Amino acid sequence: MSGFPLAVDLRNRLVVVVGAGGVATRRVRQFLHAGAAIHVVAPNASDEIRELAAAGALTWSDRDFDDEDLAGAWLVVAATNDVAVNTRVSQLSDSCGTWCINSADAAQATAVPMTSVEHADGIQVAVYGGGDPGRAVAIRDAIAVGLRSGKLPIRPTRSGAEPATGSVTLVGAGPGDPSLLTVRAAQALALADVLVVDRLAPAALWEDSVSDVRVIDVGKEPGKHAVSQDEINKILVREASAGYNVVRIKGGDPFVLGRGGEEALACQAAGIPVTVVPGITSAISVPAAAGIPVTHRGVTSTFVVASAHDGPAGVLAAVSDSPHSSTLVLLMGAGKLPAIAGALVATGRSSATPVAIIESGWTNDQRTTITSLGEAESGTVRVKPPAVVVIGDVVRLREQLGDLGIASSNARHA
Repeated sequence: MSGFPLAVDLRNRLVVVVGAGGVATRRVRQFLHAGAAIHVVAPNASDEIRELAAAGALTWSDRDFDDEDLAGAWLVVAATNDVAVNTRVSQLSDSCGTWCINSADAAQATAVPMTSVEHADGIQVAVYGGGDPGRAVAIRDAIAVGLRSGKLPIRPTRSGAEPATGSVTLVGAGPGDPSLLTVRAAQALALADVLVVDRLAPAALWEDSVSDVRVIDVGKEPGKHAVSQDEINKILVREASAGYNVVRIKGGDPFVLGRGGEEALACQAAGIPVTVVPGITSAISVPAAAGIPVTHRGVTSTFVVASAHDGPAGVLAAVSDSPHSSTLVLLMGAGKLPAIAGALVATGRSSATPVAIIESGWTNDQRTTITSLGEAESGTVRVKPPAVVVIGDVVRLREQLGDLGIASSNARHA
């Protein structure tokens, strides 16, 4: 049938279901979810309907249908296995001006249920398959995937009064390839009013954003911190306080040398709701792209992640309690590698220890340089940030594995 799609508020409104078999039971579940007041009429009922009636979730008249049963009904369902009874219910409902779903004969119905999918923020999509329930389910499931993945435009475009306070979501955007974004992160981006973006996040995530989504670039470059961390915190609080849904896009994972904890604390101190969406950290994913597992059976079962930003002192402190066989992964500050390499050799690591430097991991500019601690100490190895440094015997596995990560065509940092 063709008709006008309409969502009906059934909360606390009477729905009469004539019949109590399998089809009726499925409809009852749906009406309970909608908050309807349900009355079932049938001489026999499924175990589920009996249990719901015993629990007070609905009422059940264990007898044959009577014309008076439709009094006060907002919606009627004819779902018996008797064609004559279903026809009678449909005709009586029509004469009373009451919508009727005839589960056995859609031609006699004045209402047809659709299969539907619900999503956050009140989104509900109903699908009618033109009389083909299997097709409707297939389309519904495809829509559900789109809603969960953030590929469908779910951001509100109109609302009533703006909320007094918005929210902040700290999103880990991974190492540089937008295809590595998690489903939860994609959902957050789809709902954003304001994007506060980092230099090392995948630029494709906001270059094609909706025109009225504001993008605030707070990216830091080596030696050029245009926006301080305190100022970034103030931006997040300011925008959320104005009622906006703010998404802070950070490269890698927000809580792995990403100062996400500082931003979360600043939001909480200002009374701003804040949530985090973990991301794929470059500490593991970038070496993997270059064919280097940070742990490998028979080589090492431990790894240490440290910031190279402050030079040798911080790195030595990070590895002080770990064996020399541990893989050491250095983030940030690749320019300080000569001093760090010299300090590691001075404290007992072999100068022959292999070192991998992976520049612009998970982008189309990815480049891997293999060297050793001794050569790195000499300062003859030239690298350009952003780069992840891997120190340890696992680096040798690259000779067998080669590059394992294939970046998307639009994978690049901002």
